[in-house]
Amino acid sequence: MNSKKKVLISGASIAGPTLGFWLAKYGFEVTIVERAKSLRLGGQNLDVRGAGRAVVRMMGIEQEILAANTGEIGLQFVNRNNGVEAEFPIEGSNSFTSEAEILRGDLVNILYKHTKDDVQYIFGKYITAIDQGIDNVEVTFSDNESRVFDLLIAADGVRSTTRQLIFGDEPELKFTGLYNAWYTIPRIERDTQWARWYTAPGSRVMVLRPDNHGTIRASFSFLSDDKSYLTQSDSGQKKVLKAKLSGAGWEEKRLMEAIDNNSDVYFDGISQVHASRWFDGRAGMIGDAAYCPTPLTGMGTTLAIVGAYLLAGELSRHDHHEDAFSAYEKRMRPFVEKVQKLPPGVPWLAHPKSKLGVSVVNTAASIVASRPFKMIGRLFSSKEKEVTKDEIELPVF
Repeated sequence: MNSKKKVLISGASIAGPTLGFWLAKYGFEVTIVERAKSLRLGGQNLDVRGAGRAVVRMMGIEQEILAANTGEIGLQFVNRNNGVEAEFPIEGSNSFTSEAEILRGDLVNILYKHTKDDVQYIFGKYITAIDQGIDNVEVTFSDNESRVFDLLIAADGVRSTTRQLIFGDEPELKFTGLYNAWYTIPRIERDTQWARWYTAPGSRVMVLRPDNHGTIRASFSFLSDDKSYLTQSDSGQKKVLKAKLSGAGWEEKRLMEAIDNNSDVYFDGISQVHASRWFDGRAGMIGDAAYCPTPLTGMGTTLAIVGAYLLAGELSRHDHHEDAFSAYEKRMRPFVEKVQKLPPGVPWLAHPKSKLGVSVVNTAASIVASRPFKMIGRLFSSKEKEVTKDEIELPVF
């Protein structure tokens, strides 16, 4: 029924290739266009959990993901002298580390390996114009080539340019007031297999996490209402980062020195995407482009993977794309809305302004990590129930 339908997907990160995997399985002719000249393999840790784990299990890639685990053994809260204030090992009921903790680039590689033979990838190009007709959608690329497809799906991230072409300014980006920078730094002798979280006065947090490539993934976040940082040049943003790092303590000097000589510094204002609709005619969007929940939820990867599976499934069993889109949104939107609800005080509670606030954060962490709390956690945890927040029905299409 759908064997001749041509689908163009914009974005070769997580949502796009996952959608491509399932669409190709159901007999669609799939093309993925990616702005970068090759796979973008940078990025930090991703956590595949709950319903997302169920989907990758169906894809036959769960064991590859587990084998590519970062090697992180848990999270430590540390003070400015690198002293441990609280410790959350991976095997604990209140752990911050998942057994399916994988670097973004490693997951991208796995997805590419399992789709490259069935999906056409086009690198170094992006969509510049869209002309929708009754029977198809004509797309113009950055090299002025035009091609015709039956459907177009944007899966190119929170700052999606394809989304802008389809919906204009209709979707809302809700800025949380938090900025975050991620980059890779050399591993040194004092680094361990523990992730380390350091809270500094001035609403600043540093996190250093080990990876399975012999380096360290650094993260630095701070609170600010100044939205002008987003429009600055790369050099301007690096100046902002160094200014914000100044006086923070702990690994301040190390992180500042690594910024100048680093080409993979990713700096962004943490925002959620809220859209009243995800589809317009023959075009639509999934993943962060459609409903980014922010890294604060830990659910972005799961939403991307689950959303891709459900959309492909609905397209496979409906003759008309309008019916598939409607059925998909009915399934997916309640899940997205549940995930996007941030807990009270996030992100402000984790980014205190004063030294007293820092002390409160570390004390609270040490209490939660204490033996009595761990015993209570074990009483209320279930090894068979992975995550309650991301429960969603996954039909077999």
